[in-house]
Amino acid sequence: MPKVKMNKGRDIHLPEDFLERRRVQPEQEYWLDERNGELILHPCLPDVHKLYIEPTTACNLECRTCIRNTWDDPNQHMSMRTFQRIVDSLDGLPDLKRVVFTSFGEPFTQPRILDMIETIRKRDLAVTVGTNGLLLNSKVCGELVRLGVDRVIISIDGGKPETYASVRGAMLAQVIEHIRALNESKRQLHSLFPAIGIEFVAMRSNVAELDDLVGMAAELNVSRLLVSNVLPYTEALREEVLYGYQPVPPYKASGWALKLDAWVSWATQELPRMHWGAERRCRFVNDHAIVVGWDGGVSPCYALSHNYTYFTVDGCKKRVERYVLGNVNDQSLAEVWTSENYVRFRSEVKVYHFPSCPDCDLRESCDLRAKNNGCWGWNPSCADCLWAQGIIRCP
Repeated sequence: MPKVKMNKGRDIHLPEDFLERRRVQPEQEYWLDERNGELILHPCLPDVHKLYIEPTTACNLECRTCIRNTWDDPNQHMSMRTFQRIVDSLDGLPDLKRVVFTSFGEPFTQPRILDMIETIRKRDLAVTVGTNGLLLNSKVCGELVRLGVDRVIISIDGGKPETYASVRGAMLAQVIEHIRALNESKRQLHSLFPAIGIEFVAMRSNVAELDDLVGMAAELNVSRLLVSNVLPYTEALREEVLYGYQPVPPYKASGWALKLDAWVSWATQELPRMHWGAERRCRFVNDHAIVVGWDGGVSPCYALSHNYTYFTVDGCKKRVERYVLGNVNDQSLAEVWTSENYVRFRSEVKVYHFPSCPDCDLRESCDLRAKNNGCWGWNPSCADCLWAQGIIRCP
């Protein structure tokens, strides 16, 4: 660790090898901050790598596991004016690699979703689409292949038709038919993409069918199975929770062969953590991700992108208010990303400068948790976040 000294002119000169290693550019701007008596310089860099776009909050299903059961947010499509504002901002994000079209609504209920995808693909950015799969007819599948969509993640919460229907109120056979149609479009257009993934929300009532889903994934040439635990938005869902505060045995991992034209690869199953632990790591912040809601509001993650209630790992009912750090209709994405509050928020999350509320002796009498606040650190608080624990997973 090199030692530096402030001269009489109050200038501090940093070692040249440090500047080169950190790729510090001349005229670089910083936010000056302090934490626990330490001096902190936050670089104002537009280093977004991953952009989540919420094309709509509307959905063609009423799943019993959905956040939409506890919110009063409107069902609205993103306007093309707002989307164009996002597109106009992309030149200011030189490190952007991937755009993810997904949300707590169904992207394919948005009438202009294919136009949106095409606009992003013209910029040679990788595109992921998250969907329930019920609107993936043959025409849509062909367009996804033609446009060069990189990944399609399809939510399937049951390995048996009756279980799937009990969660989503729809027919599993129709989703399977549409996955086959997507594979057929790939075959006809001689493309290996989009890679197909399945997202499975594990609960007491469906976890026994995880092996069935693995078999289904192998049969349908699915390359990735992402397993998440359920987030209990309601009292009924609390009874479905499999994870706990004390250690719980993990799920059993498995894999399967994946046919890629003349090649054979190995598909992956990604499993969630099953109990509360000391390690807390925000995938959104560490992945340099940013979330833009249907109205252009910019949030740092899914967990803070809507108004809703849920139950924490130790059973506290918590009300989450949407945390918006700017709006693309008023500012560019780079301006929002490098704003003082957003830069400081990411710094707090990187070092996880939040209490661990489930471990606190005063947790049963504390009224701050119910409002998603903490007794120290940044508010809104990430103290109870199940995403940061890896218990809840996202594409």
